[in-house]
Amino acid sequence: MNAKTAASASGPLAGLKVVELGQLIAGPFAARTLADFGAEVVKIEPPAGGDPLRQWRLLKDGTSVWWQAQSRNKRSLALDLRQPEAQEIVRRLAAEADVLIENFRPGAMEGWGLGPDALLAANPALVMLRISGYGQSGPYRDRPGFGMVAEAMGGLRHLTGEPGRVPVRVGVSIGDTLASLHGVIGVLMALQHRHATVSAECPKGRGQVVDVALYEAVFNCMESLLPEYSAFGVVREAAGSALPGIAPSNAYRCADGYVLVAGNGDSIFKRLMQCIGRPDLAADPQLADNAGRVAQVAMIDGAIGSWTATCSVADALAALEAAQVPAGRIYTVADIAADPHYAARGVLLPTLMDDGSTLTLPGFVPKLSATPGGHRRNAPALGADTDAVLREVGLNEAQIAALRERGVVR
Repeated sequence: MNAKTAASASGPLAGLKVVELGQLIAGPFAARTLADFGAEVVKIEPPAGGDPLRQWRLLKDGTSVWWQAQSRNKRSLALDLRQPEAQEIVRRLAAEADVLIENFRPGAMEGWGLGPDALLAANPALVMLRISGYGQSGPYRDRPGFGMVAEAMGGLRHLTGEPGRVPVRVGVSIGDTLASLHGVIGVLMALQHRHATVSAECPKGRGQVVDVALYEAVFNCMESLLPEYSAFGVVREAAGSALPGIAPSNAYRCADGYVLVAGNGDSIFKRLMQCIGRPDLAADPQLADNAGRVAQVAMIDGAIGSWTATCSVADALAALEAAQVPAGRIYTVADIAADPHYAARGVLLPTLMDDGSTLTLPGFVPKLSATPGGHRRNAPALGADTDAVLREVGLNEAQIAALRERGVVR
């Protein structure tokens, strides 16, 4: 389906007004997620160059193709937030908005007169999402914080890589993305609270501040890391492709690559052992549960590896699928783009660009049966909607021209 011309559903967030003041990844990805499901997002960018993401990684005709994914369904207002007139425009937008998203260093918004005390006083129903490296409080709040630092502080970087070797980063900005998704969850919870607090005194309900720290979003996904340390003093270490304490679950070398096998369920393990020609291990009572298998994980991994070494990846996967053992191969993006399941699920979205070319973008996740996400507009050129947005907040043509002449807007 052509995403530019397809008639998409309005989405569950239709009518929700969002002001985005963030840049790069964390704030903008949260806003994009809301926009994909119907929210009206006005993205505020600096007039000189706009969001730096416009120039990140691979460029097509001078603009990052990442930008097309990150900023679809948004409008662009080019505004110099250092100028008092620009700050007043933000106050006007926030007074009518449902959600405001920012990911500046703590204190920046307050310095512009745009802190929560000011904005919520003017609009008590406003939900303000603030994403930062370390949160709005605590001894580290004023430190600059990027995703890679947060991933390390949150405990993730210590667990990645091979034992005894340099910890490696996940190949994408996972810390920023996790913070974005926690931010979206927080916004939706705050909107639910706002709905529940509607009264004669507060006809739109009460808003609040959602404070998301990048390191906390990472730490929140660290599973049993802290309870294990608290109870046993255990510091979990990097384990390469294995899943410590759960067996068997690993990557195994085949003749032409690797296959991932998760045989850690009791009945799954028995089917896996039968599949690889080791019925003796399937029948071994010492391997009947996870604790017993963990105690002999090296032997089990060796048995599986001996079998996969004799197979191609395709043959191993066919045998494991027939045995109903969860398994998979390692995908490159070329594999993703060619995969029929991705296509069938609508996760690959051919999108008609403004220049007539087609660019495949990620589809809409999650999938809602009644109110799915949709593509309503391509990512905007810098300042493409400046005049329209300024008119909506009450400025006339002469005022807009004067602001542009002084470089307040573009």
